[in-house]
Amino acid sequence: MKLKSVSIKNFRCYQDEVTVAFEDLTTFIGKNDIGKSSVLEALEIFFNNDTVKIESGDACIYGADKRITITCEFTEVPDTITLDAGAETSLAGEYLVSAAGTLKIQKTFDCKGTKPSEDVTLLARHPTAPAVSNLLDLKEKDLQAIVKERKLEVALKGNPGMRRAIWASEPNLKLDEVSIPLSKGKEDGKRIWDQLQAYLPLFALFQSDRDSKDSDGEVQTPMMAAVSQAIAEVQEEIDGIQKKVREKAEAIAHSTHQALMTIDPNLASELTPQFTAPTPAKWRGLFSVNMETDDGIPLNKRGSGIRRLILVSFFKAAAERRLASGDRSRSVIYAIEEPETGQHPNNQKILIDSFKTLADQEACQVILTTHSPGFAAELPVESIRYVTRGANAKPDIQSGVDVFDHVATALGLVADSRVKVILCVEGPTDVTALKALSRALNQGNAMLPDLHVERRVAFAVLGGSTLQHWVTNHYLRELGKPEVHIYDSDVAAYAASVAAVNARTDGSWAAQTNKLEIENYLHADAIHEAFGVVVGVPDQLDAAGNAVPRMVSLAIHAANPVMAPMKDSNIKKRLADLAFPRMTAQRLAARDPAGEVSGWLQRIAAML
Repeated sequence: MKLKSVSIKNFRCYQDEVTVAFEDLTTFIGKNDIGKSSVLEALEIFFNNDTVKIESGDACIYGADKRITITCEFTEVPDTITLDAGAETSLAGEYLVSAAGTLKIQKTFDCKGTKPSEDVTLLARHPTAPAVSNLLDLKEKDLQAIVKERKLEVALKGNPGMRRAIWASEPNLKLDEVSIPLSKGKEDGKRIWDQLQAYLPLFALFQSDRDSKDSDGEVQTPMMAAVSQAIAEVQEEIDGIQKKVREKAEAIAHSTHQALMTIDPNLASELTPQFTAPTPAKWRGLFSVNMETDDGIPLNKRGSGIRRLILVSFFKAAAERRLASGDRSRSVIYAIEEPETGQHPNNQKILIDSFKTLADQEACQVILTTHSPGFAAELPVESIRYVTRGANAKPDIQSGVDVFDHVATALGLVADSRVKVILCVEGPTDVTALKALSRALNQGNAMLPDLHVERRVAFAVLGGSTLQHWVTNHYLRELGKPEVHIYDSDVAAYAASVAAVNARTDGSWAAQTNKLEIENYLHADAIHEAFGVVVGVPDQLDAAGNAVPRMVSLAIHAANPVMAPMKDSNIKKRLADLAFPRMTAQRLAARDPAGEVSGWLQRIAAML
């Protein structure tokens, strides 16, 4: 499951309910003490209640109500759940999803006492007709009685089947969104919650101001997150162990009862074991990971910048591991406060790239907070959530194009005055590809610009940008700088845009690629070195009608069938990050003997 949104009410500064939507990568930007960390900590309380625990003082001081609600909405819900042996059902079949098919789980914390109590409910479009509104609360014998009363032809064993038959017999279910108790529910309500917890994303929070002690800090938390992932991956084996333990315990209890009956039948007519299996949190508690650096020095004794570099290693390793395994058994959410703290700009760039790579994986989401202009400038604009205070001094979380100028002003982002040319492309992967190709050509001909380091050329990504690109484009547009537009030729409609740019008289020009897409300029050797697969790169589509990204995805899947073919957006990102940097001037010459790419760079060089 993936987190779609969280709604927070009466939690700290969020007195009124505020809903935040999440992307694969989501970034909170705002002043100190504005409410950014509270969102991350609300999620930690919802998922774990461990690194940050709910306290009575977390209830908003401005309201009389001492109940806090945290509601998470999820997409990609499980197709089936098993309540008990042979009782397989689905959330949709039990009317436990929203009208949009999402899963909404609400946790309510009553903070009136010294220790807050927790209640879990589902917000779902559920039958409200009086005769059938409480079927989840009924025991098997109660459902059997209704089935017999309505003379329904359904097996009198298995609660899900009987509920479906009863609901089907009701002429008007009167479906409406209601709260369905789980943690305190009867019968299958509690079982459903037990099952759902195994599907919830793993949530790992990395705070910027944690203590530095042997068992904590930038080492233990990511390592324990890795332990949590490992436990999730062997959950089937753990379930098997728990099943065997339960069977043995029940057998011992049965034999004990039989022995007791032979001694005195009046002592106990029934002896039923109440088996409680360890929760995932207790399994995690069985493991601990400690790390030492050179000369046996504990990592927590090193400088704060070095300690936080563990985050770089952890996220890079996590991304590479997921890329290699294709594991999608359970999604993971990494929430990191101010990851740039104590880091050199070069390391910040490594962090950003690691987060982007991790967020590109289908089973991962990344949530960040930041104050750094340089860090924020490299982030996708759709990931930005700007936290500010409204006229009533209450926190407000904004997104969309209207907030970009506010964010730019708040962080001090301005256009680089050295820029002479704006290079407009379709997407972020085109930026990465052109930078790699220009670097390869520059090494053989220093007269051609290396777009990695050439500050007189600013990229503007027209089909989805980073904040830096948006700011640069927004401000330089007013300066009247000439523009260069390079588009793929796979969209015929771009021809009109190219013609319009070429009709200008300000020195701007545009071109479409002779080949289908920028990926068609890759050499097969670069792809093989990056992914270990052999793909014959055509100039257009292959015989099956596939573009190069799809061809590579299918080749990777064929070489490793356990990995599902990747989405086009993900494989394009991987080609940009891994294959294009392996291009050389010789390889590009083999793929582009007419010198089309070097021709673009020559024209750009003449404009500088």
